[in-house]
Amino acid sequence: MSGQGRGSGGECGKGSEWGKTECSQSPQIAKSDVDACRLARSAVIILLAAFALTNCNASRKKVIGVVPKGTSHLFWQSVQAGVVAAGRDLGVEVLWNGPAQETEYSRQLEIVDSMIARRVDGLAVAAADRKALNVSLNRAAAAGIPVTVFDSGVDSTNYMTFIATNNYAGGQMAARKLAELIGGKGAVAMVMHAPGSASTMDREKGFEDVMAKEFPGVHIVQKQFGMSDRSKAMAAAENILTAHPNLNGIFASSEPSSVGTGLALKSRGVSGKIKFVAFDASEGMIEDLKGGTIDAVVAQDPFRMGYEAVKSLIDKLGGKTPPKVMDLNARVITKADLDKPDIKALLYPDIKKYLN
Repeated sequence: MSGQGRGSGGECGKGSEWGKTECSQSPQIAKSDVDACRLARSAVIILLAAFALTNCNASRKKVIGVVPKGTSHLFWQSVQAGVVAAGRDLGVEVLWNGPAQETEYSRQLEIVDSMIARRVDGLAVAAADRKALNVSLNRAAAAGIPVTVFDSGVDSTNYMTFIATNNYAGGQMAARKLAELIGGKGAVAMVMHAPGSASTMDREKGFEDVMAKEFPGVHIVQKQFGMSDRSKAMAAAENILTAHPNLNGIFASSEPSSVGTGLALKSRGVSGKIKFVAFDASEGMIEDLKGGTIDAVVAQDPFRMGYEAVKSLIDKLGGKTPPKVMDLNARVITKADLDKPDIKALLYPDIKKYLN
């Protein structure tokens, strides 16, 4: 068909609204021209839609869900500060939500499942129980949501990265320090955290293994759980002190267990007489270290743990491949170390800067 014929029917779309072209209404236009016109119109629509979608995705912040074991202890507040810092630095939205207490296993499961249902872009979880979240992690994997497990491990293999203190090594450090403090022989006890908590179970195993293999003169005479509760830990420690009046040393494997044990030692008037190695480092525990109730703490870096958990997910979403395991080393700290700049930075992160 000549250009004259196309002119008699009007140019493609001329005199009509977009999407109501006259190409199909003009008998003079060849079918091939009509098809070409329709194809061009469809291509433009697709390009416009793709452009709009691209702009939408580019402008939408990535959303990272973070579910800790609990929220009430200072350790988790330090983790949260690191999470918030990473969100600010990396330009992502973080959703922080967890149970109040570390023994609320069903509540943590509900929160994890709600994050998955919301289709967050990435999920970071500190499992309160190593088995309880396995099905949920499988669901996250099926939905294409990358998962970083931090602080405490899980039995599932459906996660991208595991970020934690080397807790077994931390327990070994605690055992060696306590054995040193009591001269390599004597009776010691353990105020443990709670059943099913992989991180603290690893610490406790590391402690027991070192005592058994390296210090045959040291005997672990009693072990009790503090159940992630300061009052229950205090009661557990008092039971141990009553049963073993000649106890030489004691190890507590978590912040609540350490705080409760310190309270028990002070209430019985045996601060400084029974050597005490604690795990974690809340403000009150540092005061006990200064005052002599605690002889040494094994300290983690919870701020960095929270930061790295978020960063690993953003790296993955950006096309990088994070390591399968990231070990964060613990440190043994005594009263003599407290004025060192690096120790101050570790023990006193500026939480208020990040948490309102």
